[in-house]
Amino acid sequence: MPHSLPPKRPILIVDDDPLLLDFLGEVLGHAGYDILKASSAEQALQLIAQREPDMALLDIHMPGMTGLELAKQLHATSSVPFMFLSGRGDADAGKQAASYGAVGFLVKPVDEKQLMPAFAAGLARADEIRQLRRTELNLNAALAAGRETSLAVGLLMCKFQTDRNTAFEVLRDHARSNRRKVNEVADQLLAAEETLNGLHAAFSQRLKK
Repeated sequence: MPHSLPPKRPILIVDDDPLLLDFLGEVLGHAGYDILKASSAEQALQLIAQREPDMALLDIHMPGMTGLELAKQLHATSSVPFMFLSGRGDADAGKQAASYGAVGFLVKPVDEKQLMPAFAAGLARADEIRQLRRTELNLNAALAAGRETSLAVGLLMCKFQTDRNTAFEVLRDHARSNRRKVNEVADQLLAAEETLNGLHAAFSQRLKK
């Protein structure tokens, strides 16, 4: 039985220039993405309400709601990552793009050689941010589920000089590989640490005799 192809990643392009909209859609479509097009911010919001894209390319200067205003709304009400499109020499727009949380910035006129590497880098950055958010949500849920998990994560951070997310991911992956719950493994880890501390005290007393 043949394997089904993975679904194409949806990409939203928002620009009031129909020629640029078609060009970007054609290049990214040929690269294997599922393209959604909007000629205004208002139309973009309607499309996003129906299906959140994995990335949005936003023209900064559009009549009505601008790309910056749209980005501000996306940042506040959704998890859609975005890149900006703007003309050359628009340094202020570039600074605003960064402050609004953009994962990339494309300068018009956009050519295919410039587009694909910049877009791929922006999408990779968006995926990293998405994974960090997912890990943070998982971590918060696990920490809320039990004091043992919180203490175990702290113990691993101390033992292996690592950050909180990495400590939790290692603990979670170990639990999954052993088909156990995270809090069960955490409880076992804390019990083992308590036993080791007790043995350490016993050895210390013996050595003093």
